[in-house]
Amino acid sequence: MFSMMGTSQIHTTSSRRSNTRATINMPKIQVPKSPISLPKLPSRSFAENLDNMTQILDNSNFSSSLTNSNSFTRHMISPNGANEKANLVKMYAIMEAVSDRIEMHKNIGAQRENWNTLLLTSINSITLTAATMSGISAATAVSSGSPGEALKLGAIILYVAATGLLAVMNKIQPSQLTEEQRNASRLFKQILQEIQTKLSLGNVTSSDVNEAMERVLALDKAYPLPLLGTMLEKFPKKVEPAVWWPRKIHQKTKQVKTGNNGWSEKLEEEMREICGVIERRDVEEYLRLSKKALDFNKFLAISGPVLTGLAALGTALAHHGTVPAVVGVVGGALASVVNSFEHGGQVGMVFEMYRSNAGFFRLMEETIESNLKERDFERRENGQVFETKVALQLGRSLSELRNLAAKSRSRSRINGADRLDHKEEEFASKLF
Repeated sequence: MFSMMGTSQIHTTSSRRSNTRATINMPKIQVPKSPISLPKLPSRSFAENLDNMTQILDNSNFSSSLTNSNSFTRHMISPNGANEKANLVKMYAIMEAVSDRIEMHKNIGAQRENWNTLLLTSINSITLTAATMSGISAATAVSSGSPGEALKLGAIILYVAATGLLAVMNKIQPSQLTEEQRNASRLFKQILQEIQTKLSLGNVTSSDVNEAMERVLALDKAYPLPLLGTMLEKFPKKVEPAVWWPRKIHQKTKQVKTGNNGWSEKLEEEMREICGVIERRDVEEYLRLSKKALDFNKFLAISGPVLTGLAALGTALAHHGTVPAVVGVVGGALASVVNSFEHGGQVGMVFEMYRSNAGFFRLMEETIESNLKERDFERRENGQVFETKVALQLGRSLSELRNLAAKSRSRSRINGADRLDHKEEEFASKLF
């Protein structure tokens, strides 16, 4: 009986154990495999695990497995880790400098725009006040020491001050300075965006760093910040397109690779035609407009101080007759009109805008020519991407760009290059 009870208890206990095992036997969860294969770390102390992690990060096999990680991680653990990390640090330093340049040109441009407004208002107020005082003194002229003589003396002083201020203002051309800072800020933003794109794509090389440095220094030279010594000539003898990019000597390579890198003979011919249209129409047109704006600005810049100077002289000689008195009043009024037209209309800014547009098209022309001169297709920019960039910069679609090249080619063949009337040719750009 005892044995039977013992046997029954044993069976009950074993059945309970089996039931207990059944309740805690959870189904296996299938964890999806990660695309990143991480090596197993040995279970040691925390310090030893850190040393092992450092060795793993230096291993090139681990870096090759992180194909889906971000670009910065790929840079830090690439096989050429030291050089690539140095290039990254340099590129980030250049990017910080470019960001600072953008803020500098933005702030100084706002300051010089305020100069233009304040100087214009002040000089016009001084000139008109002097003209009013000159007229009153001429109308009430009596013996020496009368109130008329005091008004005349005050008008002469104001005219002389206006002449000096006008001479300085016409020399520095604040509206043109403001346009220079706007252009510099915009071009530095382009460099910043290109640097960010290269960092996101990865594989930053030393040539990329050198190119970015050259572009920053060339832009600093093209649009200087100081007014003394390095300021751009506001009235140059010869009008030329603005240049803000480093000039490079493109050397032809003897060996030509088999890959075309998106280029074809048809695309090369199309780019040559586009380059010719840009040179004949867009660059020439904006240089012509720049020359007109410069000549007009010269005339206004000379006329303003001359008129205020004549007004001061007429006011001083007002007691000799009616003509000097009229010159003293009318000269001041005309000087205010000329000054308002020159600086209120920002003729200097218009000249700089035309000059910068000519530089933009000259840069496009040199970029196209440099790609066509490079015989190694692998060293060129991808042909299809380059064609898209050119079309967007000219404000055209790809079909419109190809039609423009076809029209230029057909006109050249029918009329001949020497007899071709370029004035009837279509402009390459639809933006400006």
